[in-house]
Amino acid sequence: MSEPVAAASSPQVPLIRVAGVTKRFGGVQALRGVSLDVLPGEVHALLGENGAGKSTLIKILSGVHTYDEGVIEIAGQPVAFDSPARSREAGVAVVYQDLSLVESLSVGANLMLGREPRTRLGFVKNRQLMATVSEFLRSHGIPLDPRTPVGALPFAYRQMTEICKALMGDVRVLILDEPTSALTGGEEQILFDAIRAVTDRGVGVIYVTHRLNEVFRISQRVTVFRDGANAGVFQTAQTDMKQLVAAIVGPGHAAMQARERMAAGVRDDGSAVERQTLATFHAAAAPMLKLSDVSNDRLHHVDLMIRRGEIHGLAGLIGSGRTEVLQTIFGIRRIEAGAIVIDGQSRSRMTPAEAIRLGVALVPEDRHLEGLVLDHSIERNLTLPRLPRFSRWGWMRGQAAVHQAKRSMKELAVKAPGSSTAVKFLSGGNQQKVVFAKWNHPRPKILLLDEPTVGVDVGAREEIYGVIQDAARAGTGVLVVSSDLDELLRLCSRISIVVDGAIVKTVERDDLANAEALHHLIQLSRSSIESPSPSEGPSSGRETSSSAHAI
Repeated sequence: MSEPVAAASSPQVPLIRVAGVTKRFGGVQALRGVSLDVLPGEVHALLGENGAGKSTLIKILSGVHTYDEGVIEIAGQPVAFDSPARSREAGVAVVYQDLSLVESLSVGANLMLGREPRTRLGFVKNRQLMATVSEFLRSHGIPLDPRTPVGALPFAYRQMTEICKALMGDVRVLILDEPTSALTGGEEQILFDAIRAVTDRGVGVIYVTHRLNEVFRISQRVTVFRDGANAGVFQTAQTDMKQLVAAIVGPGHAAMQARERMAAGVRDDGSAVERQTLATFHAAAAPMLKLSDVSNDRLHHVDLMIRRGEIHGLAGLIGSGRTEVLQTIFGIRRIEAGAIVIDGQSRSRMTPAEAIRLGVALVPEDRHLEGLVLDHSIERNLTLPRLPRFSRWGWMRGQAAVHQAKRSMKELAVKAPGSSTAVKFLSGGNQQKVVFAKWNHPRPKILLLDEPTVGVDVGAREEIYGVIQDAARAGTGVLVVSSDLDELLRLCSRISIVVDGAIVKTVERDDLANAEALHHLIQLSRSSIESPSPSEGPSSGRETSSSAHAI
């Protein structure tokens, strides 16, 4: 096991150096003398729980905030940015989780916004613009069409567009904040290749992520923040997952205890984990959800069965139809053929209201747009799916809502001053817990989860896993869509591969050695659909779409 290494162990002059930087917001000490340095051509991971100080440092480096004490240097020269423009002039580019794209413009127009080639009269040279962008995308192997309106792209491709926008500039230091939060294995690899291409030019990258497996794939060093201070600097090749988790959460944290129980083969309640016993239980349990030959504008002859207490995963590339399966079950998308059976009740038509009545709950991918009303309080958000329970003669029963909110907050360990706190003031992990808590009473029969831990830190992620596993142990059937293949392997007993709106294969968890094996299976399944043998012809007699991997 390695010890933390000194940040200044290299003779190279850092591209960016942070030393003893502090920042206060009123009486709150956000940063307590943190240090960080990034070398030319290095990918340096910055880790920590929500609230550890990562975002504050990023905003200081990008010129959004000024710092109180300490030193920041770019290529050995002290700097103190008083605006984002000054930061950008110094060669610092930041890609935030909250994207800054103009959705009405094309990908190409967004990538060249503010630096468009123009004629003498000021008109944009569109042909030259598109040619420049096309060459950049082609050379980096990024599957984007520069003519596509950004508003028509799935979230993952909007995120990739934002990253490309930063890469196309004159960048010395690139800061990526959760860049793969909605990407699958294939898209991750494209991003990593683009990062390696830019570091080959000598650019330094600060890589912020909650997905620890990525750290070992892309970074050379890791800095960990905890409670606004440095908790360690590590050489990636000389550390491991356990050591990073220990540095992030500190000793005695629930996340560490959960990982140790998993490693020892023990469940959260202390009982031994026996995969064979669980498999036998699921095989004998009654079906909770069944899709029979379901088709619509995005799905093609989908058959799927989830038994009581089972956690079942859906894996596939962005645009493959994973989310559309959940939306169809929940009634957001119409069923054009086939039927859905929920706990013995068959439906050939479904609406969200009917799905909720039947005991179906949905945790959507984008909690800000689809899962929460950010300006409303916790208690108001928790009552939204079941307003009739908390109203009488058209008036809200305030005390009943407050009581339910406090109960749910305690059960899911939501950290907030009180149930009247606006959701927008909560951390990402606590916001996600509120989305889960909306469906906690009564407990749903079917829980549909779309990217349940996107943008959630290590500690909150472990707590959310516990919520999911508790729901399954109580008899809820869980269907999980996740781009994090390690997450699917950890949670699910079975995983179905989705390609072009169809489930092409279902495998047992025990038949997969690791995430690489699952990724390989996804690629193999996609290839077999796109390139059927002459004797087979096109699958299901339908045209093959390339939307899963190129837009």
